Amino acid sequence: MHPAMSDQTHDPNRTADVLIIGAGASGGAAAAWLSEAGFDVVCLEQGHWQDAATYPTADADYEFKQMSSWSYNPNVRKLPEDYPVNTSDSPINPVMFNGVGGSTIMWAAHTPRFHPSDFRVKTLDGVADDWPISYQDIEPWYDLNDGIMGCAGIAGDPANPPRSPRPMPPIPIGHDGEMIAAAFERLGWHWWPSDNYVNSVRFGEGRDACNFCGHNLMGCYQRAKSSTDLNYWPRAINHGAELRTGCRVSEITTDSSGRATGARYFDSEGNTQHQSARSVIMASNGVGTPRLLLMSKSDAHPNGLANGSRLVGKNLMFHAFAIVAGVFPEHKEPWVGPLANIIQSQEFYETDPNNDFSRGYTFQMNRGQGPGWTARGGFSDRVPWGKDHHSVMDQRFRNTVGFGIIGDDLPEEHNTVTLDPNLKDSSGLPSPKINYALSDNSRRMMIHAIDKGTEVLKEAGATEVTVDPLMRESGWHLLGTARMGNDPERSVVDANGQSHEVDNLFIIDGSVFVTGAAVNPTPTIQALALRTADYIVNQRQDLKG
Repeated sequence: MHPAMSDQTHDPNRTADVLIIGAGASGGAAAAWLSEAGFDVVCLEQGHWQDAATYPTADADYEFKQMSSWSYNPNVRKLPEDYPVNTSDSPINPVMFNGVGGSTIMWAAHTPRFHPSDFRVKTLDGVADDWPISYQDIEPWYDLNDGIMGCAGIAGDPANPPRSPRPMPPIPIGHDGEMIAAAFERLGWHWWPSDNYVNSVRFGEGRDACNFCGHNLMGCYQRAKSSTDLNYWPRAINHGAELRTGCRVSEITTDSSGRATGARYFDSEGNTQHQSARSVIMASNGVGTPRLLLMSKSDAHPNGLANGSRLVGKNLMFHAFAIVAGVFPEHKEPWVGPLANIIQSQEFYETDPNNDFSRGYTFQMNRGQGPGWTARGGFSDRVPWGKDHHSVMDQRFRNTVGFGIIGDDLPEEHNTVTLDPNLKDSSGLPSPKINYALSDNSRRMMIHAIDKGTEVLKEAGATEVTVDPLMRESGWHLLGTARMGNDPERSVVDANGQSHEVDNLFIIDGSVFVTGAAVNPTPTIQALALRTADYIVNQRQDLKG
């Protein structure tokens, strides 16, 4: 539990205006907006508050913890608040974290926006579907979220529309960033300093600038990296929102007409409780939300809650994610600065008719990490044992610079989240099963991206280039499993995130994405969450008691 914020005692007779399931990126944003507008908000979170002082990034053995209790993969981490995920039929493992702040605790905080074209891929490129909203519809919410989360960046990127000034200047790109940027320049390719939610200067209450430790994916012990436990939840709680931790939801309950009435859950003592509410907001990510909707069957919803379209759990998108990396033994001042959030290139972002694939990808520059990460392979093959071990280790350690290549992985209905018939969590609830296959379009895209990434690294002077064509531990972005749309037969929620079937049920996490674009999705998730919350405030006063 956070030392400054105590969970309130459950009142069995209380009916909240809004019940939010999940306290992560979207749940925190919506809770703050709704509570500030006077709505009575309760949030149920399966995990707990995190103490920044105990993050492994402050410990000498942080790399060991990265492989165990702080693994990105819940199947490895196995904390009591985690649930197992069957990934036997997926080449990608979902990466998620249960706790106040959700996966913003373990993210890199790299925060680019969608391009306007990402909302119109059917119209422009004849693939997938258009969103029912445009870039302009959520641009004000992007701006608002940047101000609250604290965006470090610089205006003028020619690959993106004009933007409002960021609250902070960009994180310095360092000598290695200058080296890679110069290679892009010589090739005549786009590059720009990355937008990110990491403090480049002191920002927020008691939060210093980044100290360039380089390994903040397991939490930022000095709180320079933004996360919703720092940026949104204090605002929400100060305005009366109640956040209950250690609460594992088993079912969204409904009445005889099929409308949501609240949620049944196991509290931190393992006791079964029910929280009544006039409306329910799902904010449990693109795996957790469809899992819970499918678990919430009733006579009114025999296929699962809000699943008349049979699309709940379908169209799962992870993003195609490859790694291409170079070794630069002579580069100056190596390994200084954040792991990511350095520079990016969107030279190959939009559809090019000369390519054999639709849409495109982003290069995100990454630095190498510690000695354990290097020895295990990191961006390259494992360092060999034997006589060459020390020489190869010396060559690679602190000298590796690469690209995370994030591709626009278009939706396909056979990529699904379903309920596993056998695997259960520690409360006996069905675990999710992932069925996912990378599309032919994404495979062709990654071949092109790896080729171009190799070209720029060699242009920069890399003596060795290594490739991971599909990183298994790369399922950070859980998208598309309760998609947004105007047609109830082809979507789960409308343009405001409101269920087509259940007018007091809303979804605000990455589940609602129609397409995934070729950028990290969190700013878009949060912008959509704020927009949905604003819709409730202005158009659904009937939900306010």
